[in-house]
Amino acid sequence: MIYPAPDLAAAKTWWSSVLGIEPYFDEPFYVGFNVGGYELSLDPNGDPAVGPVTYWGVRDVDAAVKWVVAAGATVRDEVQEVGGGIRVATVVEPSGLVVGLIENPNFVLPDTLPGEGQADGPGR
Repeated sequence: MIYPAPDLAAAKTWWSSVLGIEPYFDEPFYVGFNVGGYELSLDPNGDPAVGPVTYWGVRDVDAAVKWVVAAGATVRDEVQEVGGGIRVATVVEPSGLVVGLIENPNFVLPDTLPGEGQADGPGR
Protein backbone atom coordinates (compact mmCIF):
# COMPACT_ATOMS: atom_id res chain seq x y z
CA MET A 1 0.00 0.00 0.00
CA ILE A 2 1.44 3.37 -0.94
CA TYR A 3 -0.06 6.45 0.65
CA PRO A 4 0.29 9.94 -0.78
CA ALA A 5 2.46 11.98 1.60
CA PRO A 6 2.81 15.62 0.50
CA ASP A 7 4.56 16.34 3.83
CA LEU A 8 6.85 13.33 3.82
CA ALA A 9 8.66 14.18 7.07
CA ALA A 10 5.42 14.57 9.01
CA ALA A 11 3.94 11.40 7.50
CA LYS A 12 7.11 9.41 8.27
CA THR A 13 7.06 10.61 11.88
CA TRP A 14 3.37 9.78 12.28
CA TRP A 15 3.59 6.30 10.73
CA SER A 16 6.77 5.47 12.70
CA SER A 17 4.92 6.41 15.88
CA VAL A 18 1.79 4.44 15.00
CA LEU A 19 3.65 1.36 13.79
CA GLY A 20 6.36 1.46 16.45
CA ILE A 21 9.09 0.89 13.84
CA GLU A 22 11.38 2.94 11.64
CA PRO A 23 11.27 2.61 7.84
CA TYR A 24 13.56 0.05 6.21
CA PHE A 25 13.85 2.35 3.18
CA ASP A 26 14.09 6.09 3.71
CA GLU A 27 14.75 8.42 0.79
CA PRO A 28 13.38 11.86 -0.13
CA PHE A 29 11.36 10.26 -2.96
CA TYR A 30 9.97 7.18 -1.12
CA VAL A 31 9.72 5.85 2.42
CA GLY A 32 8.99 2.16 2.97
CA PHE A 33 8.01 0.23 6.10
CA ASN A 34 8.01 -3.55 6.42
CA VAL A 35 4.82 -4.19 8.36
CA GLY A 36 4.53 -7.89 9.08
CA GLY A 37 6.00 -8.76 5.69
CA TYR A 38 3.86 -6.23 3.81
CA GLU A 39 4.90 -2.95 2.24
CA LEU A 40 3.48 0.28 3.64
CA SER A 41 5.01 3.20 1.81
CA LEU A 42 4.81 6.95 1.59
CA ASP A 43 5.06 8.82 -1.71
CA PRO A 44 5.68 12.58 -1.56
CA ASN A 45 4.54 12.82 -5.20
CA GLY A 46 1.34 10.84 -4.66
CA ASP A 47 -1.99 12.48 -5.34
CA PRO A 48 -4.17 12.70 -2.19
CA ALA A 49 -7.23 12.93 -4.47
CA VAL A 50 -6.47 9.42 -5.78
CA GLY A 51 -5.80 8.15 -2.26
CA PRO A 52 -3.70 5.14 -1.33
CA VAL A 53 -2.82 2.62 -4.02
CA THR A 54 -2.59 -1.08 -3.28
CA TYR A 55 0.39 -2.77 -4.91
CA TRP A 56 0.32 -6.46 -5.75
CA GLY A 57 3.65 -8.25 -5.42
CA VAL A 58 4.88 -9.78 -8.69
CA ARG A 59 8.10 -11.49 -9.74
CA ASP A 60 8.41 -9.57 -13.02
CA VAL A 61 6.67 -6.20 -13.12
CA ASP A 62 7.23 -5.74 -16.86
CA ALA A 63 5.51 -9.04 -17.68
CA ALA A 64 2.71 -8.34 -15.19
CA VAL A 65 1.99 -4.93 -16.77
CA LYS A 66 1.78 -6.55 -20.22
CA TRP A 67 -0.58 -9.20 -18.84
CA VAL A 68 -3.04 -6.77 -17.23
CA VAL A 69 -2.96 -4.42 -20.24
CA ALA A 70 -3.82 -7.38 -22.48
CA ALA A 71 -6.72 -8.03 -20.09
CA GLY A 72 -8.08 -4.49 -20.58
CA ALA A 73 -6.18 -2.23 -18.17
CA THR A 74 -4.41 0.95 -19.27
CA VAL A 75 -1.03 2.09 -18.04
CA ARG A 76 -1.16 5.02 -15.62
CA ASP A 77 2.50 5.08 -14.56
CA GLU A 78 5.14 3.19 -16.54
CA VAL A 79 7.49 0.76 -14.77
CA GLN A 80 10.10 2.65 -12.80
CA GLU A 81 12.71 1.80 -10.21
CA VAL A 82 12.12 3.68 -6.97
CA GLY A 83 15.41 2.61 -5.37
CA GLY A 84 16.90 -0.48 -3.81
CA GLY A 85 15.87 -2.64 -6.77
CA ILE A 86 12.18 -1.95 -6.12
CA ARG A 87 10.27 -1.54 -9.39
CA VAL A 88 6.68 -0.31 -9.54
CA ALA A 89 3.98 0.55 -12.05
CA THR A 90 0.31 1.47 -11.87
CA VAL A 91 -2.53 0.65 -14.21
CA VAL A 92 -6.18 1.62 -14.39
CA GLU A 93 -8.46 -1.40 -14.56
CA PRO A 94 -11.61 -1.30 -16.72
CA SER A 95 -13.88 0.13 -14.00
CA GLY A 96 -11.46 3.01 -13.35
CA LEU A 97 -9.66 1.83 -10.21
CA VAL A 98 -5.90 2.35 -9.88
CA VAL A 99 -3.98 -0.89 -9.27
CA GLY A 100 -0.29 -1.02 -8.41
CA LEU A 101 2.23 -3.71 -9.28
CA ILE A 102 5.49 -4.05 -7.36
CA GLU A 103 8.61 -6.14 -7.87
CA ASN A 104 10.42 -5.89 -4.53
CA PRO A 105 13.57 -7.91 -3.78
CA ASN A 106 13.12 -7.18 -0.06
CA PHE A 107 10.08 -9.42 0.23
CA VAL A 108 9.75 -13.14 -0.39
CA LEU A 109 6.80 -14.17 -2.53
CA PRO A 110 5.07 -17.54 -2.20
CA ASP A 111 6.41 -20.37 -4.35
CA THR A 112 3.43 -20.05 -6.68
CA LEU A 113 1.32 -17.00 -7.47
CA PRO A 114 -2.11 -17.02 -9.12
CA GLY A 115 -1.77 -17.49 -12.87
CA GLU A 116 1.75 -18.91 -12.78
CA GLY A 117 2.33 -22.01 -14.81
CA GLN A 118 -0.17 -21.02 -17.49
CA ALA A 119 1.25 -21.17 -20.98
CA ASP A 120 0.13 -17.59 -21.52
CA GLY A 121 0.31 -16.57 -17.84
CA PRO A 122 1.18 -13.15 -16.53
CA GLY A 123 4.87 -13.78 -15.90
CA ARG A 124 4.31 -13.22 -12.26
